[in-house]
Amino acid sequence: MNAGARILVVDDTQSFRFMIKGYLDDAGYRTTCVAGGVEALTELEQTPFDLVLSDMVMPEMDGLALLHRIRSRYPLLPFVLITAHGTVDSAVAAMKEGADDYLLKPLNWEELVVVVERLLEHARLRVSYDRMLNSEREQYSFQSMTSVSSVMGKTLAVAQQVAASPRTTVSVCGESGVGKEVLARAIHLASGQNMTSFVAVNCAAIPETLLESELFGHAKGAFTGADHEREGKCSRAQGGTLFLDEIGDMPLLLQPKLLRLLEDRVYEKVGSDRQVAADFRVIVATHRNLDECCRQGSFRRDLYHRLNIFPIMIPPLRERREDIPQLAELFLDTFRQHQGKPLPGLSKAALDMLISHDWPGNVRELRNLLEYATIVTNGDLIRPEHLRLQQQAVPCHEELDNDRITLSFNFSCAEFSLDAVNQRLMAWALDKCKNNKSSAARLLKASRKLFY
Repeated sequence: MNAGARILVVDDTQSFRFMIKGYLDDAGYRTTCVAGGVEALTELEQTPFDLVLSDMVMPEMDGLALLHRIRSRYPLLPFVLITAHGTVDSAVAAMKEGADDYLLKPLNWEELVVVVERLLEHARLRVSYDRMLNSEREQYSFQSMTSVSSVMGKTLAVAQQVAASPRTTVSVCGESGVGKEVLARAIHLASGQNMTSFVAVNCAAIPETLLESELFGHAKGAFTGADHEREGKCSRAQGGTLFLDEIGDMPLLLQPKLLRLLEDRVYEKVGSDRQVAADFRVIVATHRNLDECCRQGSFRRDLYHRLNIFPIMIPPLRERREDIPQLAELFLDTFRQHQGKPLPGLSKAALDMLISHDWPGNVRELRNLLEYATIVTNGDLIRPEHLRLQQQAVPCHEELDNDRITLSFNFSCAEFSLDAVNQRLMAWALDKCKNNKSSAARLLKASRKLFY
């Protein structure tokens, strides 16, 4: 129950105001009563209310006129009309004008509480939903994706250009973890679409036998177990964007249907011959080389060319290291909000370590690593020992001459230590001995226990 909510009651009959205030006060609401529309507007200017209950027939300003005035100033404020039996038609007409519900006199106490509680809950959910959408808009807007890297700046610039063409097919390429879906959502949002009409499908995560139905839906009786009609992702994406992640893993037998959707802008449900118009943009993403997939026979060449209308390549994080401080601070700010504790930030040594890392997992790896660090620091400054960085397989320079071995390792100042040298040397020995620990130990003239 939305206990404590503020309710404004508007009625020109004092006894009715007294009765309804008693009902609502007993239910835990904070109730204010006024005798007319003018007083109601004055109260609304002075106090934020969560719901208005107004009589339909009143002198000076009736309930319908008050509704119009309130809707012009407070469009989302729940409004309930109270009317006698003889004016039900007027109340129904008022709902078409924007009222949320109506109640009949004499009031039924249980019905009053149910209507009030339902509208207050709906308003609460709407506020929560709007807050979620606003958060997504902030998270996925191009403004939140600013970059100091010139190569990433060019990527964002071309992405913003194609956002102005809301039906152009876009192909986003890049290594795993670079943020292909994040960029796809930014393009969708910049196209003026609602975030709820962005529908993502991971082609590699859905079994081949289910992917067609997942995409296009199916008719009742289309196959064993299809006991009812089902809408697919294409239906949900109408007016927005269908995002096909890992498009390189789409089954070969399904690719002609995607090609037809892109060429003719229509699709059919499984088990149906009725064509449905495809009124949405398609954005695909892959970490694979689709041209190479075509040569291997796992991807159709005609579909590849149809998807390659507007390709966008996202550079890996190791090629734009200058963005790491900015990305790190962005993630830390997110964790401050989620964890509800102060996070002073990164020490210089920790930041140097992040910048020198090669990031095989790209931006996703950076985010996950910082989330772990913010938890184990307990609100302290993040230092190198808090960063769960795996030892990189950094190549070493090796020379063999007259039974002599010369090794050369490169370290940043932040990561250099005796332990780091030992780990790098052990990694070299394991590589030379094809991961045989006993042989590597003999090569280093050390105990096998050292490798554990």
